[in-house]
Amino acid sequence: MAKLRIKWVKSAIGYPEDQKATIRALGLRKLQQIVEHDDQPVIRGMVRKVYHLVQVEETISETL
Repeated sequence: MAKLRIKWVKSAIGYPEDQKATIRALGLRKLQQIVEHDDQPVIRGMVRKVYHLVQVEETISETL
């Protein structure tokens, strides 16, 4: 299953409260923090909302 590696790279100061809440909902608490989520439409929508604050890398995990 594919995963998304999301890194918070730009401060949310000065951006609307809903974007700050989206950053927190993604599990990001500090700048430069990286979290991994399953590649799902819900997560993609959250990333799309804050695309200007994060970097996203798609990874493929192999299970044996």
